Amino acid sequence: MLITGASRGLGQELGRQYATAGWRVIACGRQPSAGNGETGIERRILDVTDASSMAALAESLGERPIDVLINNAAIRGDTGGLSTVEPEDFLEVMRVNALAPILIVRALLRNLLAGGDRIVANISSRAGSLAEGTLDDDEGDYAYRCSKAALNMATVKLAQDLRPHGVTVLSLHPGWVRTDMGGPQASVPVAESAAGLKAIVGRTGLAESGSFRAFDGRTVSW
Repeated sequence: MLITGASRGLGQELGRQYATAGWRVIACGRQPSAGNGETGIERRILDVTDASSMAALAESLGERPIDVLINNAAIRGDTGGLSTVEPEDFLEVMRVNALAPILIVRALLRNLLAGGDRIVANISSRAGSLAEGTLDDDEGDYAYRCSKAALNMATVKLAQDLRPHGVTVLSLHPGWVRTDMGGPQASVPVAESAAGLKAIVGRTGLAESGSFRAFDGRTVSW
C-alpha cells in the first residue's frame, strides 16, 4: 500500500498501524524521516505539488502492485473569512488537496490495477460537505472547505471512471484529529481516527465505491 503525507500526523499513524498489521507500506512525504528502524515501512520522497516528483515515484515503482492508495497529503491554508482570501493561497490549497490526488491516481493507476484490493481512499473532511460542512460556527476556511468539496467530486468521478477496472474510490472524513493541523483542542486522538479509517477501508468493496464515510463508520452527506 502507499500513503501520501505520511511523514507526520494522521498519515504517519496510518502507516504505523498498517505496518503493525503486516502490510508493506510505502510512506511518502516531501522530507520523509529515516524511519527509526520501522518494520514494514519503506520511506519515499514525494512532493504532491510537483508533477516530476510524481513521475519519478511512478517510474521507481515500475510494475509493483499497490493494493491500497491513501491520498492523505493536505494543507490548511488561510483560516480567516472572506476578507482574508488571497488568490495564491487559495490556489495552492486547491492544488495540494484536490488536484494532487487526481494526478497521483493517474500516475499510479497501473500499480493499482496490478494490485488485489484496488482501493483509493481520499482523506477528505466533513468541512467539504455542502450539507454538513457549514453547520458549525467557523465562518472561515474558504480554501480548505472548497478544496475538500472539490476532492469529494473527484472521488465520485474517479469512482465512475474506474469502476469498470474494479477500482474502489472513497472519500473519508477522519474527524477533528489531534494533529499539527487539527490542533491540541481537537476531539479525536490520531490513533483512534487511523484505526477507524483502516477498518472502513478493510471492509469496503466495489459496491461502496463513490461513498463518503466518517472514521466512525457513519455516512457523511455530500
